[in-house]
Amino acid sequence: MSVAALAAAGLCVPTAYAQEVRDPLIELEQLKQKMAEQSAEMEALRRTLDAQQESLNAFRRMLRDDTLSHMRGGMAAPGRSADAGGWGAPMLAQNATPPDGGPVGRAPEHDGRPPEIAPIFDQPGVLTPARTFVFEPSLQFGYSSNNRVALVGYTIIPALLIGLIDVREVKITSLVGAATFRYGLTNRLEIEARIPYVYTSSSTVSREPFIGTAGERTFDARGHALGDAEVTVRYQINDGGVDKAYYVGWLRFKSRTGKDPFEVETDCVTRCVGNTTGTGLPLSMPTGSGFYAIQPGLTWLYPSDPVVFFGSVSYLYNFKRSGVSRTVLNGEKEFIGSVAPGGIIGFNFGMGLALNDKASFSIGYDQSIVGKTKQNGQTVPGSVRTVLGTLLVGYSYRLSDKRTLNLAIGAGLTRDTPDLTVTLRLPMTF
Repeated sequence: MSVAALAAAGLCVPTAYAQEVRDPLIELEQLKQKMAEQSAEMEALRRTLDAQQESLNAFRRMLRDDTLSHMRGGMAAPGRSADAGGWGAPMLAQNATPPDGGPVGRAPEHDGRPPEIAPIFDQPGVLTPARTFVFEPSLQFGYSSNNRVALVGYTIIPALLIGLIDVREVKITSLVGAATFRYGLTNRLEIEARIPYVYTSSSTVSREPFIGTAGERTFDARGHALGDAEVTVRYQINDGGVDKAYYVGWLRFKSRTGKDPFEVETDCVTRCVGNTTGTGLPLSMPTGSGFYAIQPGLTWLYPSDPVVFFGSVSYLYNFKRSGVSRTVLNGEKEFIGSVAPGGIIGFNFGMGLALNDKASFSIGYDQSIVGKTKQNGQTVPGSVRTVLGTLLVGYSYRLSDKRTLNLAIGAGLTRDTPDLTVTLRLPMTF
């Protein structure tokens, strides 16, 4: 008889015996409850494992797409201005296990910014981060030397010239100091303003053997004033990565705040065209082009371990000026009419390499094709298509997280290109 039946019959049941005998239904319910609790715990553990696996996959993608670019391709560390931060520390060092065995640090967020290179061209490829201000003072030295021989006369037999032979050697030295301001509106959009101050000097050595003297004459001219101010807008078109190109489109507008060639006084008595009195050279040097211009362009960067390839294409359009007059000696004016400079097709390419976490090196080539100049709808006599080619080498060294020293050296490869250019930049992030 069961314990319940004994109790119902009014018989006394020992307490110890009542504790030992249990109802199987109650035990089954308790077992089901424990199994449900364990299932809930296992489900929570599975969700935790799935979240950790997703974090691990994201971390692996970060190492592949971001860390390798920082270590070998020269990417700037996230959160640091590319113009001032230079080549950031390798990302593996930021995520390695601490020496004391502590937890691994959080993986940095990939901001989709292109890799940084030692700048050698005028248009940078790395944009300023959002709400970041960069001030970049720069100094550029340029030197060019060119020989010109002018023959004015006629020949009576081959190799015998009757008339004037004017042999000129022109040496031009320029020094341009500029203040550049950049602000990141977003991580993909920035605006830049550049204000240059130009000092330039020219020395012309001339020898005219058929005027009764074999001596050389030197004609010097100098000029220093504000140059042509510029405003540029840049936008990063896509998200690149390792073995994926970045594309940055930009639009530059150039003013004519500098002293243009038509404002300087020319060494001619009444007029320069067909005038034999005077040298026809400016008495002072201009500091601007004299024309408004607009220049659209596209810059690309392609990280390919362990280097970064980069380049750009652009077209500079000069706006035509009407009613132009030139100032000659004694303050007189010589009417020229309308002047339309030729457009300039430009392209460049190069490669950059990170030497360590602070220093980088770049080498590249820049070429511009200058079109013919027209006056009153006609091509100016002597105006031809000109090709300018420059080989450039650049170095960059990160002084601190907010300052970088950049040096670029250019060598002219064509006769019309400046023989030497040296550019020093010091971008500072605020």
